Amino acid sequence: MKKPLVVQKYGGTSVGSLERIRCVAKRIEQTKKTGVQVVVVVSAMAGETDKLVKMAQEICDNPERREMDLLLSSGERVSSALLTMALQSQGIPALSMTGRQIGLQTDSVHTRARIKQIDAKRAKQALKNNNVLVVAGFQGINEQGDVTTLGRGGSDTSAVALAVALGAAKCEIYTDVDGVFTADPRMVPKAKKLDMVSYDEMLEMASLGAKVLQIRCVEFAHKFKMPLVVKSSYIEGSQGTLISKEDSNMEQPLVSGIMYDKNQAKITLKEVPDQPGIAANIFEPIAAAGLSVDMIIQNISAEGHTDLSFTLGREELDEAMVIMRKVAKKIRAGNVSSDSKISKISIVGAGMRSHSGVAARIFKSLSKEKINILMISTSEIKVSCIIEQKHTKAAVNVLHKAFKLDNKPSITKKTIKKPKPKIKKR
Repeated sequence: MKKPLVVQKYGGTSVGSLERIRCVAKRIEQTKKTGVQVVVVVSAMAGETDKLVKMAQEICDNPERREMDLLLSSGERVSSALLTMALQSQGIPALSMTGRQIGLQTDSVHTRARIKQIDAKRAKQALKNNNVLVVAGFQGINEQGDVTTLGRGGSDTSAVALAVALGAAKCEIYTDVDGVFTADPRMVPKAKKLDMVSYDEMLEMASLGAKVLQIRCVEFAHKFKMPLVVKSSYIEGSQGTLISKEDSNMEQPLVSGIMYDKNQAKITLKEVPDQPGIAANIFEPIAAAGLSVDMIIQNISAEGHTDLSFTLGREELDEAMVIMRKVAKKIRAGNVSSDSKISKISIVGAGMRSHSGVAARIFKSLSKEKINILMISTSEIKVSCIIEQKHTKAAVNVLHKAFKLDNKPSITKKTIKKPKPKIKKR
């Protein structure tokens, strides 16, 4: 009988030191003893990617993206090789592979490539030989044979794609938090862990600032109905949070979580001619540059002109401003301004589909705290507001309380090994 397969992904802090790598190897050994095959995807060791980026910027003002891909892919190769050695030292047959060796093929958009397919023949052969397969995440290869990287969350996306290609039973994402919470526990002390979240809710949460999973990873899982489990690599016996399809037999909670994103910026074009085709002239160059626009608001036209504002990630602001100044000149608009001191606050919940009054409760709660709303966006299961960044913490806490998320039952935690100070990871 063919053994079931589990894909496990370990983030940068989980493999951030040789001690942590040995701990991960022991966890993999325990998993393998349950009678399953194991494929592991790893990120670069915590801090390694930042160090590589810094070196690149010191040696060149504007490094070519192709060379950045080759440089940054080395971090995951180091951690995959070290983890494989740790497993072998424990007597566990293991084999490390790069994105190229695993057959992960992408398009040619360097630093943010998208997966086209995975030729998993070599991986399947390695599993037949009873190896634990340790894969360098975040990377692939394009049609020209060049190394590519998948951008933010790339290792998560690699793991889910491999789980799908290999027909895994589930994909476990190990990180430094114990699952998905009703809010960021560092921002809201009373935030509670959720046992289960639907794909739709997690997609919204990931797109709205939840840093547990990246949206591309969840999109992949949703498309192929791959169950995801987010667990802590520091908590023994952690059950984590299951991300799966909604249970149609259960009534969904009104609100599952409050998200925030400080990595936002707003661009405003003044005196835009109110004519057909102008919006296309504004946003086509943005799309051509590969920049993602979030909220868009256009004021009521007055004397043939209007003001238009949109938001995007703060790291894309400088590039977008260069484009917008050219666009404003071309369409004969007024001045272009930006604001990087904003935050997006969002509430998410599948139960919002069948309940009214959610937006009114948000507006009332924020008004009591004298927090002004700059922009509003809604979907079937979320409401988002742009506010001044200085009010972020107050807004998240007041909404968490307003929707009674403080009252959710707590989850009992077992033995906890405190992680070292957090360093940004993939």
